[in-house]
Amino acid sequence: MSSLKESPEPGTPLDAGEAHALTVPPEAGGIRLDKYLTDALAGKAPEGEGTLSRARLQALIAEGRVTTEANGKTRPIIDASYKVKPGDAFTVNVPAPAPAKPLGQAIPLDIIYEDKELIVVMKPAGLVVHPAAGSPDMTLVNALIAHCGDSLSGIGGEKRPGIVHRLDKDTSGLIVVAKTDRAHQGLAAQFAAHGRDGKLTRAYWALVWGEPKPRRGTIEANIARSTHNRSKMAAVKTAGREAITHYTVLESFGEPPVVSLVECRLETGRTHQIRVHMTAIGHPVLGDPTYGGSQKTRKAKLPPEAQGLLERLNRQALHAHHLGFEHPVTKKRLDFDAPLPPDMADLLASLEGL
Repeated sequence: MSSLKESPEPGTPLDAGEAHALTVPPEAGGIRLDKYLTDALAGKAPEGEGTLSRARLQALIAEGRVTTEANGKTRPIIDASYKVKPGDAFTVNVPAPAPAKPLGQAIPLDIIYEDKELIVVMKPAGLVVHPAAGSPDMTLVNALIAHCGDSLSGIGGEKRPGIVHRLDKDTSGLIVVAKTDRAHQGLAAQFAAHGRDGKLTRAYWALVWGEPKPRRGTIEANIARSTHNRSKMAAVKTAGREAITHYTVLESFGEPPVVSLVECRLETGRTHQIRVHMTAIGHPVLGDPTYGGSQKTRKAKLPPEAQGLLERLNRQALHAHHLGFEHPVTKKRLDFDAPLPPDMADLLASLEGL
């Protein structure tokens, strides 16, 4: 557990893995939280972390590592623009520095295809793609380093070598990783084009509540970080980044439809895009803990077996079942398909009785 230190005196190093208490003095009232913290901790940082820049502190705020006390309860302050008031007390939790490079870890890989340039794997639900706050190791990258060794490309950065796209932790499915720099450059270009050049194809299967109308359509809604919860994304009318999802209802269950199996194809690749877009049109993905809202009433319409399977699913019912691209070196067309994993397949089969 982190120990708590008072605001550091000038020249005192800010230790990694410890929490530091700061109280806003009268002259600092009205300053943005991120600027106040930057000034208060100027030049103090864990060894190997450099300085605690404003951007670094904004990241710590977004991660919920800056907290305050209110009514006897500790709560995170996630709004970097909050105007501090004299007497406000904050605790800054500075994590210990992570290793510069992820280490190889012997994690089983379901390899679909591999050559000297790239590797395609089936990522199970629950596996994080690359190290990040809250998931410093035991990721797909750690598994790939153990499998590929020094051949893994580093263009994507030391923390995400070879990664050109990703899947959410609890989304299963196909992912391609570059093993060489030239493969990384070629694949990155295809993913940047999002299939608009005809080279890349990606398709997902999702179980969603209800039945989208029309049964085949396109969702065009910009996506931005939620102003209410910085850990979530949201469909917005203005600002944000362009996001386009093409969907097709493959099968519906129940009369009127309670659940539908939908195929989604991405024209853009925004964070949580399918989950946000399906929620935006009123048909959230089953089991989605972030965007699904309260699903109690909808669950009650499922057969008992399906209710139990959905409870055990414990994730969003979303699977990246198809991945196609042009080999970045040989220029050969490669297409891969992955069946539903057992948890989603069993849930889908249980819906036949609706």
